[in-house]
Formats: sequence, C-alpha cells, structure tokens
Amino acid sequence: MEFARLRRVWSRIFALAWPVMAEQTTRTLMRTVDILITAALSPAAVVAIGLADLFSRFPLRIGVGIGGGAIALASQDTGSGADANRDEAVTQSLLIGFLGGVPFVVIGLVAAPALIGLFPASDEAVRLGGAYLAIIFATAPARQVSIIGARALQGVGNTRTPMYVNVLANGTNVILSLGLAFGIGGLPALGVVGVAFGTATANVLSAGLLLAAVYAPSSPLSYARPTDWTIGAQLVRVGLPRMAGGFTSVLAEFPFNALLLSLGGAAGVPATAGAAPGDVVNAGFQIGRRVYQQVTSPLARGYNIAASILVGQSLGRGDAAQARFEGWATAALAVLSVGGIGALIAVFADSVVAVLGFGSSESALAYAAAFAVVYGLSAPGLALFVSLSGALQGAGATRLPFVSNLTGMFGFFVGFSYAAVEFTTLGLTGVYAGVVLAHVWKGATMVLAFRYADWAGTAAGLLRERGSVVAEDD
Repeated sequence: MEFARLRRVWSRIFALAWPVMAEQTTRTLMRTVDILITAALSPAAVVAIGLADLFSRFPLRIGVGIGGGAIALASQDTGSGADANRDEAVTQSLLIGFLGGVPFVVIGLVAAPALIGLFPASDEAVRLGGAYLAIIFATAPARQVSIIGARALQGVGNTRTPMYVNVLANGTNVILSLGLAFGIGGLPALGVVGVAFGTATANVLSAGLLLAAVYAPSSPLSYARPTDWTIGAQLVRVGLPRMAGGFTSVLAEFPFNALLLSLGGAAGVPATAGAAPGDVVNAGFQIGRRVYQQVTSPLARGYNIAASILVGQSLGRGDAAQARFEGWATAALAVLSVGGIGALIAVFADSVVAVLGFGSSESALAYAAAFAVVYGLSAPGLALFVSLSGALQGAGATRLPFVSNLTGMFGFFVGFSYAAVEFTTLGLTGVYAGVVLAHVWKGATMVLAFRYADWAGTAAGLLRERGSVVAEDD
C-alpha cells in the first residue's frame, strides 16, 4: 500500500518536473552556444561575456528570490482555495520584480564599462563586456518578470506553459545570437553586441508571453489591484533568504577560484609547459563542474520546483502529513536519479570530460576528470539539498536553506579547502574533500531541517496572516 502511494506521488512529481527539466536543458544549451559563438569571435569576446555574466547574475538572483515567494504563496493559496489572495500575490510579485530591475537599467547605462574594468582584463574585453552588460541590464525588468511569471504559473501546477514559452525564447536567442554575431541571413554582423541583443530580445519575448499566459482567459489567475501590503511583505520575507542564498553561492566562487589559481608545486600541483599550475587546475575545475552541471542541473531544478508546488498546495489544504510525505518522496527520487547519474559521471569521467574539454591540454583534462569524479560523488548531497530546499520553499521556510548554503559554501567549499591548502600537506586533495564535504553538509542539514523544523507551522502562520485561512480560534 505504501509503495503504491509512493509510486503515485512519484508520477505526479515527474509530471510537474519534466517540463522544468526540458526548459532548463534548453537554457543551459543557450548559454553553451553563446560561449561557442564568442570563442569563434576572439579571446577578448569570451572574457567579455564571462565577466559580464558575473554581474548579470545579481538581477537574476533577485528574480529567483521573489519568484520563490511567488511560488510559495501561489501554491499555498491554490491549495487553500484563496483565489483572491493568490491573484494579488502574483500581481504584486510581478510588480516588485519589474521595479527591482529598474535600478539595473540605470547602472548599465552609466557604469557597465566601469564594472567590467574592476577586473584586470584587456581594454578590448572591457569595451566589449561593458557594451554587452549595458544591453543585458537594459532588459533586467523583463528578465525578472519572466522568472516570476513562470513561478506563478508553476505555483498553480502549470509547468508546461513556462516550458513552451522559454523553449521558444531560448531558441529565438540562439538564432538571433548566431545571426547578429556573424551577419547571417541578411542581419548585420555585430559580434558580442549581437549576442547581447539576442539575449535581450529573448528576455523581452519571454516576459511578454508569460504575462499574457498568466492573465489569459484560460488561466486560473487574474489581475488584482494591490491593496494588501501584508502579501507584499510576505513575498519579500520569503524571497530575501532565497536571494541571499544565491548571492552566497556567487560570492563563494571568487575566493575559491582565487585559491585554485594560487596553487603551485607546494600544493602538489606540478608545473605545466606554457601555463601556470594554478591556471591548469582552474581550467580543469571549470570543465569538470560544467560537465556535472550540464547533466544534473536540469533534473535538480525540476525536483526543486515540483517539491515547492506539491508541499505548498498540501499545506494550503491543511494536510501537513501529506506535505511531509511528498517532500521525502521528492528527495528519494532526486537521490536515485541525480545520484545515479553522478555515479555514472564518476565512473566515466575521463571519457565525458574529453568531449566538453575538447582542445584542452592533457593536464587540464586530468584535473577536469578528477573534479568530475568529486562532483559525481557529491551528487546525492546536492540532490537532497535542492529537493528539500524546494519543499521548504513551498512552506515559506526559506531561511533554513539559506543558513545551510551559507555554512556549507563558506565553511567547507571555501573554508576547509583554504585551510587544507594553507595549513596542511593535503594540497589539492584537501580541495576535493572541501567540495564533497560542502555537499554532504548541505544535504545532511536539509534532512535535519525537514525532519525537525516546524516548517508546517511557518506555512500556517503565513496563511493566517494574509487571511488565506480562518484561524482555528476564530
């Protein structure tokens, strides 16, 4: 009987998750194509969009954060039947996202080259990167609206419409980037600026189509004039820890990459002809992690969204026991699938990195294979963290995943790795251990949080506060 129940929940999880997985796969492919295009243009072009991408993640993280609040409130209110509150939550989240993107438009216009110039890049890379970033920042409001609009639809259980819209937008991005970069099909050859225009057009297209889908006659959602600022406050309260968690992951990359670049013979890394030891190790890390992310990230994101939807809707119905079962069921499916793929990556690391790292040195590929093994072995921890943090997001308990991510990234990913290199003889082996320990810690703390924290009480408090349910003592 229990297995039959688990199988039914797994079927629903997959029905919700596979469109998200497909959407994320095309998004990842789009970014890969952008890299290939700029690689064909010039080394400066690659550096330009690589540096600009670091800054473009900040508005992205804001959109993901407010989108996290939108999916939590929309799923809870769908479960409780509080349609008016759900519509206002979606409307307010879209307004907050749009307004939150406006400052980036100004920053892009007045300071984009200066931001890229903070790095010791060539003048050409700074010029190209500044132009690229200004165009991308100009569509920051649209990008945030598209992310939040997708989360709003997903919150009511509609994961297919965002997939259709974003697959179309990502395909448009690829076509326009190719055409405008190289002057194909009668289009002007604009190089890096053309790639930026392709991405900007896709952002606006996605936002427009998702706004139309959210408020289409066939949609269960409707426009609502914002009047209840309690709902807006909850969106920000739930979204802020999610934003902070994203910023944490980005910021941790800076010292970690600096640590890899600093590695030399004293850390057990031999010198390589034509390149500094740290450069080769860092290249290996980028390739190895990219291999892992290319395969596992779409699946993990799908489980994260599915868990948020199921747990949020069950809590909205007042069924905390079902929400708990669905959270554990999602985590189990994530560990089996993402963990299984991670094991395959670890076993076949040499062959897999040789494909993505084609043209790289043998030394870089050797380090890439080592990092692919490390990330492959870490996959179960990542699966637990992503799936259960999604479940907690559905409850509105986003502070717990933030604390887990903060301590894991700076305590182990950066902290343990740095200590191992600087104060022990472990060298690069210590870095590998730091990566694994970070994922194990994040997965383990999410298991403890989902098992023992009163996240169901958090959701009930949010529902009562915004009047989506009647308090028991009324």
